[in-house]
Amino acid sequence: MFATPAHAQTAAPASAPGGFDASTLQAFGLPVLLIVLFYFMILRPQQKRMKQHQAMIAAVKRGDTVVLSSGIVGKVTRVEDSEVQVEIAPNVNVQVVKSTLSEVRTRGEPAPANDRKS
Repeated sequence: MFATPAHAQTAAPASAPGGFDASTLQAFGLPVLLIVLFYFMILRPQQKRMKQHQAMIAAVKRGDTVVLSSGIVGKVTRVEDSEVQVEIAPNVNVQVVKSTLSEVRTRGEPAPANDRKS
């Protein structure tokens, strides 16, 4: 009643013992290829950016202009091990964690002009 008729199947061609055939190569090759692609497209650039950010944070010094992750721009007045003191307005200093710095602008960098002269 619920049984289905059995169909004859052809036998797969015998491969060499211990060898790979095309289907085995496809079954293992595609995931390996995807993992390698994932590493080079996502993980490696992210690690490179993280190393650059850590080097930038380690090089921050007094007098540098910094941009915090919140968008606040200020001038570094004191540097400690894991924190910096940033002056965000005249006589207004805030203590921030170094990892929240998103950009460090040194004193020598020129500021971009706001208007265009014609």
